[in-house]
Amino acid sequence: MGEYTIEVNNLSKKFGGFTAVDDVSFNVRPGEVYGWLGPNGAGKTTTIRMLLGLLTPTSGEARVLGYNPATQTKSMQALVGYMSQLFTLYNDLTARENIRFYGLAYGLSRKQLRHRQAQILEMAGLVGREHTLTSNLSGGWKQRLALGCAIVHEPRVVFLDEPTAGVDPISRREFWGLIYAMAKKGVTVLVTTHYMDEAELCQRVGFISQGKLIALDTPDQLKQSQMRGHVLEINTADADRAMRALKATQDAGRLPFEEVALYGAQIHVVVPDAETFKAPIWALLNDEGIDVHSIEWIAPTLEDVFISAVK
Repeated sequence: MGEYTIEVNNLSKKFGGFTAVDDVSFNVRPGEVYGWLGPNGAGKTTTIRMLLGLLTPTSGEARVLGYNPATQTKSMQALVGYMSQLFTLYNDLTARENIRFYGLAYGLSRKQLRHRQAQILEMAGLVGREHTLTSNLSGGWKQRLALGCAIVHEPRVVFLDEPTAGVDPISRREFWGLIYAMAKKGVTVLVTTHYMDEAELCQRVGFISQGKLIALDTPDQLKQSQMRGHVLEINTADADRAMRALKATQDAGRLPFEEVALYGAQIHVVVPDAETFKAPIWALLNDEGIDVHSIEWIAPTLEDVFISAVK
């Protein structure tokens, strides 16, 4: 195996006059968990489909395990796994039958299939539920079963396209444990997500917006290189009123806010310098009759950094 398992060079895809992926280049190393982070419609799924050979690039090229997906799809498919957003399972089959179906589709022998069925049922937490119809499984179990079916043939590269969408937080966390278990065995994982907390778990993250690769690095390095300004976290008893006041101030240009956003019960305001603007913000909110509990300079979240990089 070479230095990279996935190589992407100036890859573009156009649908008529619309550019879904625009001159994107990146590489992924063996055993790396690489995140592809962006909002819906950013070009994440289109990129994966080109890497799987399901779409032909308009320009540029890619290599997966040395194969050109556009021209060597069949040779490559036995070595890669793919889990789509929709959990491509057959609801009228049991968990065991789904594993068997995908195992046979990938050409596993009966002996291999028996071995892999046992492994996947254990991995998915479905021991004792192997004869349950898939339609009766919870979202978290379906998710782990879908991953098991995607890797039944023990691929060297796995593409996961927003695999945790619609799944509860506990199941999402358990799923990421499975991702890292694969990576420890040398499997390369490319995962698309729009969850910022998941992107933090990746070894490297690519920011994609409107088809363009905006930034690429480790989460920590992105926070250092892509964040413009400081983040002030405001804790107030009336976040809705505070947001309206801060947004009005931003729109009027009275204070140089780079961004104003709600994070749970707190508000994040990005300013050129934290110490300079803490007091004016406190005074502004007090003048509006808003009780402020605290204003703290904090380290940026990956969401703060993504917004800053896109802007």
